[in-house]
Amino acid sequence: MRKHFFIFSFFILLFSCNSEQKSLVDVSAIEVNFSIDRFDVDFYTARENSLVRVKEKYPLFFPKDTPDTVWVHKINNNDEQELFSETQKIYQNVDFIEGKIEQLFKHVKYYYPNFSTPKVVTLLSNIDYQNRVIYSNNHMLISLDVYLGGNHPFYSDYPIYVKQNFTKEHIIVDVAQRIIDTKFLNNFSRSFVDKMIEEGKKLYMLDKFLPMEKDFEKIGYSIEKLKWAKSNEEQVWKYFIENKLLFSTETKLNKRFMDLAPFSKFYREDDNLSPGRIGAWVGWQIVRSYMSHNDVSLQQLLQLQPSEIFNKSKYKPKK
Repeated sequence: MRKHFFIFSFFILLFSCNSEQKSLVDVSAIEVNFSIDRFDVDFYTARENSLVRVKEKYPLFFPKDTPDTVWVHKINNNDEQELFSETQKIYQNVDFIEGKIEQLFKHVKYYYPNFSTPKVVTLLSNIDYQNRVIYSNNHMLISLDVYLGGNHPFYSDYPIYVKQNFTKEHIIVDVAQRIIDTKFLNNFSRSFVDKMIEEGKKLYMLDKFLPMEKDFEKIGYSIEKLKWAKSNEEQVWKYFIENKLLFSTETKLNKRFMDLAPFSKFYREDDNLSPGRIGAWVGWQIVRSYMSHNDVSLQQLLQLQPSEIFNKSKYKPKK
């Protein structure tokens, strides 16, 4: 029995790897020229007499009406220096991040040849996790102090479901998501299933832009929560159907199944075992099913109405 189990597990793993390989595209010939500028290092190691050089290099960060005394005070602030010191323990070298971003930019350029590589800058934001990555005006700003590891003492007041993604490995997902956000206009979808599929489109784009990243990292789940989503996919789908939620326009469904949360709300005793955003996860599976049965490009997918994707997806939840 034990031998058969391991043989079965091996073939499952082999099939999974082969399936993943089929989704890979060759980006080796695509050139992207970029480097990471370390504003965090340049700023917090500056002195009053060398601040002028930092201002010349990063004019974006220095409003003209702000006197230098403000910046000197910030540099010398003990709390700021402690934050910088803790960040440097992990990010004295950013080669790992640079390699990941390079591959991301190559994949984005593969699907969007006119993609212009942004200027990437690392900084500290006093743990402004809601704006941990900003992509605007050809700049990509990454707040490294939000990625010190979920167990770091600086994050002791944050809930687990939020800080579990404050990791070095999750930076590339947040960077990719900010690029993906620019591909979507305002979403006026009202029905629950439409909202699920719109979120599913975004997650599917992560599949294409980050083909080597794991699913739990892309959606921001713990490994245990992802296992729950996979094991209970059929039950979740039945719940949505039996409670007539798919075509409901009730906005409260967003908080229950779409928004970032510690768990989804089925109003059952074991809700805490489920991950938040289970609606987005199901929408991801619907879009994946659609793309496996229909020959459309990534750009065409984004233009399709959620209803068309749903009707042609041939989606069947895994048992």
